[in-house]
Amino acid sequence: MSNYELMVIFTPVLSEEDYKATQKKFETLVTDNGGSIMHSKPWGLKSLAYPIAKKTTGLYWVMEYSAPTSFNEKLKIQLLRDESVMRHMFTVLDKYAVEYNTKKRSGVHSSSQKAEV
Repeated sequence: MSNYELMVIFTPVLSEEDYKATQKKFETLVTDNGGSIMHSKPWGLKSLAYPIAKKTTGLYWVMEYSAPTSFNEKLKIQLLRDESVMRHMFTVLDKYAVEYNTKKRSGVHSSSQKAEV
């Protein structure tokens, strides 16, 4: 099992219910194939760096999960088939990235950051 981070940009015309349902669909896909969700965070509507399909905004969502390596191809196929997904990106996380993300979520500052005086 490897650790991954998935960032997805959904089309901005989705309703709030569709946005949540689509997130839940991909989370269920991960868990049904032997993976586990470590963290899921919707970022909401953000401006895009460049237009995609004549749209200048998108609904961002980030999911951190662990799954077998072979599963990513299945997930990629489902992401490409879904018409509400404009872009997606997988990132493999090493143990240091997982540790950093966990500390960041819990609010623990790293030792390299200086205390504000």
